[in-house]
Amino acid sequence: MQLNPSPSITAPVLWCLLAAFLFGASTPASKWLLESGLGPLTLAGLLYAGAGLASLPWAIKTPASKTRKRTDRKKLLGAILFGGMLGPIALLWGLNSVPAGSASLLLNLETTATAVIAWFFFQESLGTRGWLANLAVLGAGMLLVSPQGFELAPAAGFIVLACVCWGLDNNLTAVIDGYTPSQVTVWKGFAAGGTNLALGFALEAQGANWNTLFTALAVGALAYGASTVLYVRGAQQLGATRSQMLFSAAPFFGLGASWVIFGEAVLPVQIIAALAIAIALATLLTGGHSHSHRHHSVTHTHSHRHDDGHHSHTHDPPVPAGSWHSHEHHHEPVEHAHEHMPDLHHRHDH
Repeated sequence: MQLNPSPSITAPVLWCLLAAFLFGASTPASKWLLESGLGPLTLAGLLYAGAGLASLPWAIKTPASKTRKRTDRKKLLGAILFGGMLGPIALLWGLNSVPAGSASLLLNLETTATAVIAWFFFQESLGTRGWLANLAVLGAGMLLVSPQGFELAPAAGFIVLACVCWGLDNNLTAVIDGYTPSQVTVWKGFAAGGTNLALGFALEAQGANWNTLFTALAVGALAYGASTVLYVRGAQQLGATRSQMLFSAAPFFGLGASWVIFGEAVLPVQIIAALAIAIALATLLTGGHSHSHRHHSVTHTHSHRHDDGHHSHTHDPPVPAGSWHSHEHHHEPVEHAHEHMPDLHHRHDH
């Protein structure tokens, strides 16, 4: 059975880019919040608590999936631990001693961590074009860091650790199909945010006022709540590595915010690196492949549309063919060939 190519990926690409913008802006915002008297543990808790609160209305609207597997719960637990707890704590510890612009740039390593983990542990194919694009992103990040004389001091090591934690988180959330993106974010927000917040109040001196606390919640709602929901939706359609390549624009959004907030100089090398990133992303997004493959019977929940050859179920009332929506649905086994990326339906070896 031969299908037409997959439908436009414009929407998932835009989801990932908007997620990158929101998250990127959070780095200089977090730097300001730390300087306003919040400790790393307390701030990490407030950011994810804000994310959970912002995502709660959408999570409540979606009924619980009846086919959640034990593996879904294990993946969710891993995402909470690495993405919701350890990742933000490591970033904020490093951000205490590292300029916001340099920290934003070093976060490019999250892309490399995601790609290596996806290839090694999750059998996600990337291909020559994908690896070249990934190396270009890494090289651009290193190029940007070097003229500032930024050395890999212990503080920077915490940021690298955060990148590894979020690389694991990215891969786990990309293959969770028993929870919607908003439900994943709520679990992260309340479980991870609540734990970090309790540790912060117990272990850190609190020197921030109420306005700073509410600002931290608002930053979390946008940068960790809305951003996570958008990213997970995009990752389920594009695969962990490709969605993370798009998300790698976040450090550059953060750098731009650092220019505005901290008045850092704009260097020509930064413009060159930004162009390299744009070329790398364009290369990656044209790197799909086609071959005969078989889908087994499965019931799961994720964002989808009805013009991709995989979702032929009906709705009452009907849903337009090109409309993105999320609910639990069933797939019958099928074998066919068409161009695809390593999304939830195409995570096979070849």
